[in-house]
Amino acid sequence: MRLDKWLWAARFFKTRSLAQQAVEGGKVKLNGKRTKPAKELKVGDGLRIHVGAYEWVVRVGQLADKRGPAAVARTLYEEDEESRVRRTEQIALRRVAADPGSDRRGRPTKRERRQLERWRDG
Repeated sequence: MRLDKWLWAARFFKTRSLAQQAVEGGKVKLNGKRTKPAKELKVGDGLRIHVGAYEWVVRVGQLADKRGPAAVARTLYEEDEESRVRRTEQIALRRVAADPGSDRRGRPTKRERRQLERWRDG
């Protein structure tokens, strides 16, 4: 079974092409090494998956080439306990203290520019 197809079926990525790009970009490591999207995956292989700010350390439990419900997708892998704890801590921390610049996208709007100018001058 192809690595990118399994990542898509296990619902780590929304599309198979996003899974391919992540593997090619080094965001997914198979048994500690960079690999290609077409690499054959076996039961028992270890994966380290970076998605956004989060990291999963999982062991492949089952193979599936079709994408099913989330409940079925969770049965395809077993997550490392340390990985799960680290992710839940990150989620809790982000809820309490959000990064002040995380909501900013691109250039300021006209309104935001005027507010900045008022703040700078005043």
